[in-house]
Amino acid sequence: MEENKTLYTITIFSENTVGVLNQITTIFTRRQLNIETLSVSPSAIKGIHKFTITTFSDDEEVMKKLVRLIDKRVDILKAYYNTDEDLVHQELALYKLSTEKVMAHGSIEYLVRKYNVRILEVSTDCVVFLKAGHYSETQGLFDELAESIGVLQFVRSGRIAITKSKVERLSDMLAKREEEHKRWDDKEN
Repeated sequence: MEENKTLYTITIFSENTVGVLNQITTIFTRRQLNIETLSVSPSAIKGIHKFTITTFSDDEEVMKKLVRLIDKRVDILKAYYNTDEDLVHQELALYKLSTEKVMAHGSIEYLVRKYNVRILEVSTDCVVFLKAGHYSETQGLFDELAESIGVLQFVRSGRIAITKSKVERLSDMLAKREEEHKRWDDKEN
């Protein structure tokens, strides 16, 4: 994590069209902002995809400008930025460990209880754990396992996040847009 900088989560809604991710990353590059994590998936609204991107900045104005630039893109429906206080967020991490070393360390049950991990695979060669949590939790588990047992492979997902507000922000925006279109149509008729 970067000192004296705030981690911002940028949420972008768009239709799933070719080249959108490139357009978005180009905007980050031009502003010299490093993307820390990136996650893309269909949203709760059919036909709309949600990009969740994290980046560090020491200036909220930079985030406001970034979001405005992203919003200007034709293929983007809406972009927002938030800090951690506005969100419920998690990431997933997978840890592959030697079965022999796990058993020498103690029981698998001990690790499951201590770290609240889920076992995805157990074979004669390896054990694979899944951990959901904040960055500090997934990284903390990695550090401890690397030191005590040894980690054969490790991968962490990008952040997934939802706002603490009652509905998805895009739902409100789309409802307003629909209402405006209806008023416009009523005026024309």
